[in-house]
Amino acid sequence: MFESLSKKLDRVFKNIRGQGVLTEKNMKESLQEIRVALLEADVNYKVVKQFVQDVQEAAVGQHVIDSVSPGQLIVKIVYDELVKLMGQENAPLVMAKTPPTIIMMVGLQGQGKTTSAGKLAAHLKKKGHRPLLVGADVYRPAAIKQLEVVAQQAGVEMFSLGEKADPVDTCVMARGEAQMRNCDVILLDTAGRLHVDEQMMGEVRRIHATVSPHEILFVANAMTGQDAVNSAKQFHAALPLSGVILTQMDGDARGGAAISLISVTGCPIKFVGTGEKLDALDAFHPRRMADQILGMGDIVSLVEKAQEVVDKEKAIKFQEKARKASWDLEDFLDQMQQVRKMGSFGDLMKKIPGMNKLMGPDMDFDEDELKYTEAIIRSMTIKERRNPNILNGSRRRRIAEGSGTDVPSVNRLLKDFEQSKKMIQQMMKGSKGKGMKMRGPMPPFMGR
Repeated sequence: MFESLSKKLDRVFKNIRGQGVLTEKNMKESLQEIRVALLEADVNYKVVKQFVQDVQEAAVGQHVIDSVSPGQLIVKIVYDELVKLMGQENAPLVMAKTPPTIIMMVGLQGQGKTTSAGKLAAHLKKKGHRPLLVGADVYRPAAIKQLEVVAQQAGVEMFSLGEKADPVDTCVMARGEAQMRNCDVILLDTAGRLHVDEQMMGEVRRIHATVSPHEILFVANAMTGQDAVNSAKQFHAALPLSGVILTQMDGDARGGAAISLISVTGCPIKFVGTGEKLDALDAFHPRRMADQILGMGDIVSLVEKAQEVVDKEKAIKFQEKARKASWDLEDFLDQMQQVRKMGSFGDLMKKIPGMNKLMGPDMDFDEDELKYTEAIIRSMTIKERRNPNILNGSRRRRIAEGSGTDVPSVNRLLKDFEQSKKMIQQMMKGSKGKGMKMRGPMPPFMGR
């Protein structure tokens, strides 16, 4: 996400970094380039106009001190204004003092409402809650069946009165059902349409008036850009929206909807969908998003993901082996599997501060390389994994044939493995021999 905007802004900052001082001329040129970059990223033109004006006002009177370059100053100003534009801080869900908390999901058809309800249920379950998914969409064919499947995948409760029931009755009955099943959060999956119409709005208004939800979350597809912003405005005029869930943020390289929504609607973005799996729902943090847009990475999210999926016991054992350089290919295979739980390797690298600049605009990671590396190691016997020194020519030919690669690929993996052992041992020792703590698995090397 934001890949296109990040590249354009990086070019702006590179141009001004070459300037010795910040002048009215180069400031004006930079602001014009920022304006174009934001418009091309599909940010609402009114939002762009105000944003550029705010950056300009913040820059007026700023003095460039010796330790700060003009480019660094502009980056800081743009970063601060982006954070402000996107809501300053994460907006958490409002939870009822007396359960159950009722969360109403609204939005147009085809925006990912039902899937987002399932993702949010899975997210809440991890936080220790007992969600109840409620099928109140009686119009879309198989909508209730889809919600049943999603509920099963998320391992949460599901309730519906069927396709012939009145949606308002279904939502009312859900409260009693939640109490009987000991559920403390109710997620209402309401009906959508292909476009905003009075019948749909009338129904969601009746549900809102009857059950008084604690949260009304508008679900929109980030890839629809300004259409998502416009439909959010229409829903907000009919209902007191409390937040937004943006789906398919991983497929939106421009990111204009995310930047525009808060400013245009006044509603905070609470969550973003970043993939198809049920765990691909992230809380929206304006500062982290600004970090990503400006190529500063997102190390906080990376650590949080590692804490969520990594086996801490295995990480500690590997740390001890790494200090002594006694880890083998079997340990490495386990580490690689831990890393893959966290997502694609390329995405993980982009979360590391400074890595975007190190990688360059055209550099990308081929996930197939990891598959070949895994195939080579799996083609070895346990004895060979634990002692790679016994891998003579005939063994390497057998491994290459078994993994669908060739002998040079096996040789490269073994060479990289030995180099990695030395490098990681040095990292573990630290600059003054104090050692370092690993909070997750070591990233894998390319073995082909």
